[in-house]
Amino acid sequence: MVIAEGQNQTPAYLAINPRGRVPTLAISDHAAPGDEAKEQILTELSAILIYLAKTYPAANLLPQDNLPFVRAMEWMSWLGSTMHTGGVRTVLRPDRFVSDPAAADAVKARGMKSVLAGYADIESRLAGRPWALGEHYSVVDMCLLVFYCWGKRIGLTMRQAYPNHARIMDAARARPAVQGAIAHEGITIE
Repeated sequence: MVIAEGQNQTPAYLAINPRGRVPTLAISDHAAPGDEAKEQILTELSAILIYLAKTYPAANLLPQDNLPFVRAMEWMSWLGSTMHTGGVRTVLRPDRFVSDPAAADAVKARGMKSVLAGYADIESRLAGRPWALGEHYSVVDMCLLVFYCWGKRIGLTMRQAYPNHARIMDAARARPAVQGAIAHEGITIE
């Protein structure tokens, strides 16, 4: 799906997700024997990643202990709100935040300040860690791979300016499941 082309705003997609947002995941309700399974639509990245992590617990994508689990939620909430909505989106699509086209440049400039502060925060949090949450790959690392790509998209020299982020993203991209997803979606990272 190419969001820049408005594919998430087509009647067919809006019938699936009336918010017109991505990602969207169709899941089957596991019905009792004899009952008909019903498809449900799940939206919002954090919800989808938590669902997948809980559906496949052997993958160990979310910590089970209380404090590490809420730290994962802290990361994902901050990435989804502050970094995405209040940062990257303001740089990529400032016109969505103001009705006056002349104000778009100011929104973009302010968004870039927020983005740079956010990427500096990510970089410092990742220092000395093999993964965002410590010793294990998690849903947070999945989110950070998206932000790595967005950083490049808005013109940041991610590998040079954020070597800790780049190191962890290299490790994430070496994972077979990540390679498969990247190939399936036709994503170019570098």
